[in-house]
Amino acid sequence: MISEKIKAKLKDLPDSSGVYIMLSKDKQILYIGKAKVLKNRVKQYFQEGTSKTVKVMKLVEKIDDFNYIMTNNEIEALVLENNLIKKHKPPYNILLKDDKNYPFLRINLKEDFPRIEIVRKLKQDGAKYFGPYMQGISVKEITEILYSAFPVRECGLNFSKIPKNHRPCLNHHIGRCLAPCAGLCTKGEYRRVIDKVVSFLGGEDKEVEEILYKKMTSASEEEDFELALFYRDKLKILDKIVRKQITALPKNIDIDVFAIASNGFNTVVSLLIVRGGKLLGGHKEVILDVSSDEIALANYIMSYYDNSLFNAHEIVTAIDIEGADVIEEYLSEKSGRRVNVLSPKMGIRRQLADMAVNNAVDYLEKSIGLMERKENMTIGGMTQLQEFLKLPKMPIRMECFDISNISGRDKVSSMVVFTNGEPDRSQYRRFKIRTVEGANDFASMKETITRRFMRYKEGKDSSFSKLPDLVVIDGGPGQLTYTKQALEEVGMTDLNVIGLAERFEDIYLFDSNVPLRMDKNSYGLRLLQRLRDEAHRFAITFHRKLREKRQVASVLMEKIDGLGKSTFDALMDKFKSMENIEKATYDELIAIPRMRKSVAENIVKYFKDSDAAGGLSGELDE
Repeated sequence: MISEKIKAKLKDLPDSSGVYIMLSKDKQILYIGKAKVLKNRVKQYFQEGTSKTVKVMKLVEKIDDFNYIMTNNEIEALVLENNLIKKHKPPYNILLKDDKNYPFLRINLKEDFPRIEIVRKLKQDGAKYFGPYMQGISVKEITEILYSAFPVRECGLNFSKIPKNHRPCLNHHIGRCLAPCAGLCTKGEYRRVIDKVVSFLGGEDKEVEEILYKKMTSASEEEDFELALFYRDKLKILDKIVRKQITALPKNIDIDVFAIASNGFNTVVSLLIVRGGKLLGGHKEVILDVSSDEIALANYIMSYYDNSLFNAHEIVTAIDIEGADVIEEYLSEKSGRRVNVLSPKMGIRRQLADMAVNNAVDYLEKSIGLMERKENMTIGGMTQLQEFLKLPKMPIRMECFDISNISGRDKVSSMVVFTNGEPDRSQYRRFKIRTVEGANDFASMKETITRRFMRYKEGKDSSFSKLPDLVVIDGGPGQLTYTKQALEEVGMTDLNVIGLAERFEDIYLFDSNVPLRMDKNSYGLRLLQRLRDEAHRFAITFHRKLREKRQVASVLMEKIDGLGKSTFDALMDKFKSMENIEKATYDELIAIPRMRKSVAENIVKYFKDSDAAGGLSGELDE
């Protein structure tokens, strides 16, 4: 039944483009959408008799109100919708995670002697990027072919810091590098080789095949059969790549192909990547979006390209998506070149679209149980927690705090954030305990909570700028008592806070020593357990890193004359890792405030001993 409030607001909806925001009874944002005509789009949600999918009906049941923002055109609506979704992270919108990036190959042609790098994020830095490489073709196989065929450097040496008496590494002696580090080739000679690398990655395979075949034949004639087998294996990999060439496509074309499959409850999107006329691989993903397939696929495409730099010439969609012309205009402006968005009806592009559809349908059929479990573990778990704890809002943002130390040394705490029932790692924060003497976890928790919510009041860090719907403390009544004191001191007593004691998974509230217990098989308790375990892991990892740093500092201060703790801390603040300290020049070291010349000389001298350096390299890695 539509409320009178919503009926009245529907009558006043404008005819302009804009963004609409669906709200629950407790004013939480459930869904954000864009519309060419706000009046038409928003009314569709509440019209009786119109066919709606189950997922749309589930959303409408929870809608108590809506707001809207008018825009001048559809492009503005598209951008505003995208920004609002990133800011508010509604539970019924697509939220793609930054950690799902696939590898690319990067070559910075602005350098005198470029190298081939494997990266997972693209930047507007003028370098050339190739990829992404998904299931089907390994980026490591590609680079191994390149290094086997072309004598380009594999090292990450900073050429401005190489000493005059530098000797080339083993790769030069076995013919795998021109050794520009030792001045054994000119910039022009090296650039001609890099141009061939770029040509191969752009789709030209013939020269690489000829080079590898000659090397294999030469090794065989010299009866170096192990090396001959090595090149034969590289030819097999190359053949696998060549066979992925789509013969009806030009070799210089890059296409992203999208398809969607839904059963009314669950939705899957599949993506195929074509680069240099070759099918490099694909990706399949479950999405939470209550829109129609035409809108959901358009939303997914926007989210996908918001997470990475656009680098294809064409976007092919298996169905006509809403606002294809608007997305085309937006991505063309973003990439700085013409981008075509099309839904082909025939030809090779239609075949690619059908392939993507088949992948999506297959993944949907095989993943229904997994999708239902995911929804139960996230939205289902949040709903159960709201009901069990009698929370005024669904706990869309939950924060959990934990303490870690050994005998009072290297005391740390962690703040882990779950948004919509899943880890939101960009929001995680960790603290070094500053004011507590000895192994006092209660006082450490008080310091942590105080600092976290004082940061909120200061408004200087985005991770602290939002208030949690639920605070979870790893511990029982003791931890809660000190948490309450901290919140009273910072004036934040309205927060919803619970303690989760690990032994029996008891849930404690303020001012009560009588625990609550959720059903051990409930999704709500499982969600709390995942949150608590993640906070524990994050705290332990930070504690271990600090302990290892202290141990390394102890070794260095013992072996490097004049190096004290404050100087070591200054080194770590400047260079971040032992590996960077090892590579630092005397001039870089002496530039550190209060660094004495004699200490800088001793550091450089110490790290010249490769055995000493090797004994410490990596000790700070987690």
